[in-house]
Amino acid sequence: MGNTDSVVAQKRLSRFRPEDRPVIEGVFDRLQDNAAGPAGAQKKTSVGDTLTFEMLQSSMCMLAPDSMVRRSYQCMRNIDLGTTAAGKVSTSAASGVCREQLVIFLADTLKGTAEERAPLVMAMSRGEACSKVITYEQLIEFLQDLISAVVQILVAKGILQGWEPDKMGDGSKCGKLLAEQMCSELKPTEQGGYDVACLEDWIFRVPQVSLFLEMLVAEGLNVWPSVRPTLLLLPPCKETPWKDLHCLLDIPTLMFLAPQLPDRYNAPWRLVFSTLLHGESFTRMLAGLTKCGPTLLLIKDTKGHVFGGFASLSWEVKPQFQGDSRCFLFSVLPRLRVYTATGYNQHFMYLNQNQQTMPNGLGMGGQHGYFGLWLDSDFGHGHSRARPKCTTFGSPQLSGEEDFILDSMEVWAVGKPSDPEEGEEGECKRSVLDMDPEVQAMMEMTGKKLHSQGLREPDEDHKH
Repeated sequence: MGNTDSVVAQKRLSRFRPEDRPVIEGVFDRLQDNAAGPAGAQKKTSVGDTLTFEMLQSSMCMLAPDSMVRRSYQCMRNIDLGTTAAGKVSTSAASGVCREQLVIFLADTLKGTAEERAPLVMAMSRGEACSKVITYEQLIEFLQDLISAVVQILVAKGILQGWEPDKMGDGSKCGKLLAEQMCSELKPTEQGGYDVACLEDWIFRVPQVSLFLEMLVAEGLNVWPSVRPTLLLLPPCKETPWKDLHCLLDIPTLMFLAPQLPDRYNAPWRLVFSTLLHGESFTRMLAGLTKCGPTLLLIKDTKGHVFGGFASLSWEVKPQFQGDSRCFLFSVLPRLRVYTATGYNQHFMYLNQNQQTMPNGLGMGGQHGYFGLWLDSDFGHGHSRARPKCTTFGSPQLSGEEDFILDSMEVWAVGKPSDPEEGEEGECKRSVLDMDPEVQAMMEMTGKKLHSQGLREPDEDHKH
């Protein structure tokens, strides 16, 4: 420990706090010792001052697939040390990874810039090839391995924040969808393919790449047991009856959707409605999603499409549009995508029931009869109409067919409920209960607000 001689490695090491530098340098010895085992002294001596693939594998085998371990090892071997402290040009160790190469790998994955991480991603994606350009397929395969490692580490380390992967969807299938979604930001060269410059721009614009790499190294090599960037990947989950549930979410989808929420909502996610648990009841769904703050709705149709919407505010039953521009629609299957507000109109959220003058159901985006997402109050049917796109969110048709049949649905409360203004909650309850729903609809259509002081005062006088 402490014999890192390369000038390049020394500069990288200086990024860490003085008390952390011995830990970083000590990873090399720890990997050798762990692989050597009780009777491994001769094996360690025979290897000399290098790490073998088997050494790295013995440390990470429970935390990452072999393919990801091999990519990491090959990447370390490809690191050019440049000029050493003695002024000699150093090349990669022929028989394995040297201490300096490991230090540079640790520094660039944990503390590096997009410019420094791009060559690492290139090396991990191309494997043993020496090409300076990689294909889309090679990058997708690398990302699938990286995402698989992230999920495996989350499970093995017991830091799932209350989620139960055995009671969730197919993570491997959605891991591929997440990889494809992350690559949607890629811009190829004029000749096709992706060089280091393309990857640098991509890593800068897609922060998940760096976060996943940090997790792979910090957790996979147990560099900083007390520092866990993984905790940022999943929101906490509480009060969920996993025993009787198999939810529509899976870990990769959750890793994709959680960062899309505005204002970094960090309140625990709570399942407030599920057709599996509560049956197909529009009234029961209303009881779950109203007055509980921001919510995430997930719908699966009978064609296998999974999609939904984020409601930024508590839902209210009323014949007017509600919500704000933080709302969005999204698709999970057949691909992961988020569609945010276009600014064309303010038709973000709509919820109504038991009226003859206005549509009854739940809608997001578009307009009456032509919503980006609509669920009828009879709860069995809905539609997703976009020719070619929803005006409010710019989303395409989300369901398998324009008019879909509901298979299952979930509503997750994802933020803290908004506190009502003083006296607001009681007054709203009284006015809604005391007024005829049809009168309420007509009054709001003409622009009159039911919560105005002028409309409440006569009711107060009558009460006394």
